[in-house]
Amino acid sequence: AFCLIVARLLFLQVVRHEDLAAQAESNRTAVVPIVPNRGLILDRNGVVLATNYAAYTLEITPSRAAPLEETIDQLSKVVDIHQRDRRRFKRLLEESRNFESLPIRTRLTDEEVARFAAQQYRFPGVEIKARLFRNYPLGEIGSHAIGYIGRINQNEKQRIQDADDEANYRGTEYIGKLGVEQSFETALHGITGVEQMETSAGGRAVRKLASRPATPGKSVMISLDIKLQKMVEDLFGDRRGALVAIDPRNGEVLALVSKPTFDPNLFVEGIDVENWTALNESIDKPLLNRALRGLYPPGSTYKPFMALAALELNKRSPSMIVSDPGYYNFGGRTFRSHEGGLGALDMHRAIQFSSNTYFYSLAVEMGVDAIHDFMKPLTFGQTTGIDLNGEVRGTLPSTEWKRNTYKRPEMKRWFPGETVSLGIGQGYNNFTMLQLAVAQATLANGGTRYTPHLIKAVKDTVTGELSPVPQPPG
Repeated sequence: AFCLIVARLLFLQVVRHEDLAAQAESNRTAVVPIVPNRGLILDRNGVVLATNYAAYTLEITPSRAAPLEETIDQLSKVVDIHQRDRRRFKRLLEESRNFESLPIRTRLTDEEVARFAAQQYRFPGVEIKARLFRNYPLGEIGSHAIGYIGRINQNEKQRIQDADDEANYRGTEYIGKLGVEQSFETALHGITGVEQMETSAGGRAVRKLASRPATPGKSVMISLDIKLQKMVEDLFGDRRGALVAIDPRNGEVLALVSKPTFDPNLFVEGIDVENWTALNESIDKPLLNRALRGLYPPGSTYKPFMALAALELNKRSPSMIVSDPGYYNFGGRTFRSHEGGLGALDMHRAIQFSSNTYFYSLAVEMGVDAIHDFMKPLTFGQTTGIDLNGEVRGTLPSTEWKRNTYKRPEMKRWFPGETVSLGIGQGYNNFTMLQLAVAQATLANGGTRYTPHLIKAVKDTVTGELSPVPQPPG
């Protein structure tokens, strides 16, 4: 028996020494992440569009708590817990792992903090934490451009792991979901710090052994002029629509409007069912960014580009006269223009009075593929490369596009009559407001095209250094 004991001691002390020593050390110490403060978002004039504030949160760790429903019922006798708080907690519980700390109430008052602290011994797995919350002081203004943050879901966790950035997000519960908050997540997030703590056998912190402070996220200055943005949004009123204003000299986006808007503050702590239903099921689709994702035929705004194509491709001279009797006949079909007609028109008058007949005939003379090849470099039907996620391509038709789009053989062929309406920005033409704004800016800038962008400068929170982000011509 003694030989067995000695053999076991030798095995533990010699063979398993390094492994058991490492386990003992890990039991003695704990590495606690220090979440960095998220960077601010500012407009071109320094107006704060997104900031942070501190507040107390009541949180439950399901794996350490007593039966959840019973725990929440007892907590509700100490602090106010509404039905919407319960619904939000249930949704977060479904999306998270059971050992994560989840908020049941946010923004506790000092009185509520004191009441819970006096009775905390009754609630294992429940604690109060000081958290930083994101705030959008201007509410709905510029919401599609600014975006919002929300709790990290499983898909985002997987993406973080795949990008080998898991260590930097340890302890982080929120991430950019839309707009600038999403596109500049890396700069805004910062670098997570760590504290190495000595712990007791019960897991309580005894003393700090070592630490590396967190590096706050950088402040991002964007090109939006929020006063201009607000003015345009106010002019839209309750109407649906979109507007993009670009500085043609450098591609800076001065206004990116999509109406109706939404309040990004609703999403910060997890949007409740009522507000989500109202936003998601509204016929006005306030969550749709119409400037980047709405597709529309450009109509008569397309005509100056058709005229430019005619000049560049030597199809017509500015002085060539075309008669506009108020209609255009092609292939046995009549395409309407101004009632009574506009008479004899050169190119300048055709643009000035927006003659359909002039551009109907021009489209037929050019052909669909020539129109496509000229318009493509102007970003019609192409992604512009703006530094926001979610931009759609749209449709710039061609014979190849139709062959690839339609499955039925009789629909793959391009019919000459389909070319006519392209000249006035109708037919299969479908573009975003951003594409149209980029094309107009290129035209205004004499043919030099800049990639549209919102990023203007990045400010280091530690040093205070402001670093402009140059954008060369596209």
